Amino acid sequence: MDLMNIMLEVTGSWSHFGGAVGAGLAAIGAGIGIGQIGKGATEAIARQPEAANDIRGGMILTAAFVEGVALFAVIAGLLAVLK
Repeated sequence: MDLMNIMLEVTGSWSHFGGAVGAGLAAIGAGIGIGQIGKGATEAIARQPEAANDIRGGMILTAAFVEGVALFAVIAGLLAVLK
């Protein structure tokens, strides 16, 4: 019985670690993704300045979707930590 309690303690601490790492990776991934979206939109506007409004609108919509998914992932990671 004592071995079982030790194994449960170790498993619990690793789940907290995994949740924290997952939340951090989600935030880093969202930052990189939004940076790539901005880079692509800037290059597209430089190539076709007359389409700037359409490109900007698409960029903002895509960045909002990426941010929403990242927020969901960070919350899931934090819930794993606080479990």
